[in-house]
Amino acid sequence: MLELIALPLPGEILMSYAGFLVYQGHLNWMISILAAGIGSCTGMTIAYIIGYKLGTPFIEKHGHRVHLGPDRLEKTSQWFSKYGNKMLIFSYFIPGVRHITGYFSGITRLSFRTYMLFAYSGAFIWTFIFITIGKLLGPQWDQFHNSVKKYLLIGLSMAVVVLIAVYFYRKYKQLLKEKTIFMLKKVTTLFKSSGVALLFIVFTLMATLSLIILMIDLIQDFLGNEMNDFNEITTLLVSSFFEEQWTLVLKVFLVAKSVPALIVVIILTLLWILWRDKLKLYGVLSLAIVVFGGELYEESLRRFFHRLAPDHLSFIEPLTNSFPSEQSLMAIVIYGFFLYLFVRYSHNGWYRIFAIVGVIVILVLMAIAQINFNAKLPSDIVAGFVFGGVWLGLNIILLEIFYLFNSVKHAAEDG
Repeated sequence: MLELIALPLPGEILMSYAGFLVYQGHLNWMISILAAGIGSCTGMTIAYIIGYKLGTPFIEKHGHRVHLGPDRLEKTSQWFSKYGNKMLIFSYFIPGVRHITGYFSGITRLSFRTYMLFAYSGAFIWTFIFITIGKLLGPQWDQFHNSVKKYLLIGLSMAVVVLIAVYFYRKYKQLLKEKTIFMLKKVTTLFKSSGVALLFIVFTLMATLSLIILMIDLIQDFLGNEMNDFNEITTLLVSSFFEEQWTLVLKVFLVAKSVPALIVVIILTLLWILWRDKLKLYGVLSLAIVVFGGELYEESLRRFFHRLAPDHLSFIEPLTNSFPSEQSLMAIVIYGFFLYLFVRYSHNGWYRIFAIVGVIVILVLMAIAQINFNAKLPSDIVAGFVFGGVWLGLNIILLEIFYLFNSVKHAAEDG
C-alpha cells in the first residue's frame, strides 16, 4: 500500500521474500497474494482519491505553466479514458510509473469503475507473479531477483510494443492500406484490388525484421556468454512449476517435435495445398523449399555457431553445441507454415482461432517439455524459434508476393 502512494519502499523485493517464506512453509501462498493484492488496491485507491480531489484544481490553476491547461487536460482525460486504462495493468511492472498512475488517473478524472477494473486486476497480477516467483525460486530468490525483473521488463516491453502496433493498425488500417497501395501503384495500377494482400506482406515484413533484430541480439548474447542466468532461471522455474504430475502430459508434447510428428504435419500441409490451393504446383514447391531449405539453413547455422562457441559455456556442457535448437527451429517452420496456409485458405473464423491457439500451445508446451527433461537449453530453444521464425517469415513474404503478382498478371490478361 505504501509503495503505491509513492513512498520509497521495495515492494517487489518484499513480495519475492514473502514467496521465499511461503517456500519455507512460514506463510500461506494464497493468503500472502490476497494480503499483498488488497494492500496494492488500497494504495492505488488512495492515490486516485488524492489525484481526483487535489490534482485537478492544482492543474487548472497552475497547469498552463507546464503547457497543461484545461483544454489539454480534457483531451488527455478523453484519451486516457479510451485507451490509457489498459496501461494500468502493465504499469505495475515499471518502476517509477506504477507510483504515479493512481494520481494521474484521478487527475484526468478516469471513471472510478473503469479504474477499479484495470488497476485492481493489475494489482493482483503483479502480486501473484512476484510472490509466486519467490515461492518457485526458493533459496535462490535473492540471487535471481534482478535477472527475473530484467526478463519480465523485456517481456513487458515486447507486449507493449505489440499492443501499440495493434492500436495503430486498428486506428489507421484504412490509411495504411491506402498508403501501401499508393506506394506500389507505380508498379501497377492493378494492385489496388490487392490491398489486403499488400497490407499482410507489409506487416509480415515488419514482424520478420523484428525477429531479425532479436536474432542479432541473441547472437551477441551467445558470443558474449551471457545466457547462463536466463538458462538457470528458466530451468528452475519450469522444474518448480511443472512437477511430477505433469510428466505424462509433457512426454506427449515432447513427441510433437519428433521427426515422425513433423512428417505427419508436412503430409497434412501437402494435402491441404492439394485441396485448397489454386496454384498447387507452386504451393508444393514452396513447402519443399520451406522444409528442405529450413533443414539446410539450420544445419549451416549450427555448424557456424559451433565454431564460434565460447570456450567456457557452462551450465550443461553436452548441450552447448545445439545453438540454435534444430528441433525448435524446424518445429516452428513446419507448424508455422501449416498454420499460415490453414488460416489463408480456411473460411471459418472459429477454425482459424482454434488453429492459431492450438499451434501456440503445442510449441510452448514442446519447449517446456524439452526444458523440463533437460533435453535442450532454454536459450537454444528460444534461438531456434527466433531463427526459424525469420526463415518462415521470409518464405511467407516471397510466397505472398508471388501470389500477388500472379493475381495481377491474370487480372491484366482478363482485362
